Amino acid sequence: MKKNYLFLCLAVLLFNGVYAQDEAVTSVRKNQFKINMLFPGFVYEHGLSAKNTLYSEATLGAGYRYNSYYDESNVYIFPMITEQFRHYYNLEKRAAKGKRTAYNSGNFIAASASYNFQSISTNSKYGEYSSSVTLGALWGLQRTYKGRFNLELCVGPGINFDKYDTEFVPLANFTLGWVIGK
Repeated sequence: MKKNYLFLCLAVLLFNGVYAQDEAVTSVRKNQFKINMLFPGFVYEHGLSAKNTLYSEATLGAGYRYNSYYDESNVYIFPMITEQFRHYYNLEKRAAKGKRTAYNSGNFIAASASYNFQSISTNSKYGEYSSSVTLGALWGLQRTYKGRFNLELCVGPGINFDKYDTEFVPLANFTLGWVIGK
């Protein structure tokens, strides 16, 4: 009899604990830290209101350039810092459908600003890769699965400014990583 009572108490506690982690969340997290593995980096996302966050990222970026004179292309790597103001617009809709919204799992639109440091992998045939600033408007999605595995994709148009010129650039970011902390 005591074993059955103990088993019932443990089952109720376990069920409540599991249920509490899967509840539908309709607002963003106040503080969220992530580690990106695809392009190594760190992210901090601070909730400003129920649907808005300030996203800060320090990571390595990659670029591609083609040199028509040498008829060759070059991939280069550079450190970068990114700031985004994000608005998550579909948290209630996802929660109503029973989809996961924990850890800011939803779709967003964002205003983005990035500072790209000078390239750490250069090729003299392609000229100097100087530091630059990129401004853009993004649409994206972020999903955090059980085990806090995180996937993020965002795309949009942007403008890149460096000491040589100003140009229109397509922006795309795909990250794989983990949410860390509580």
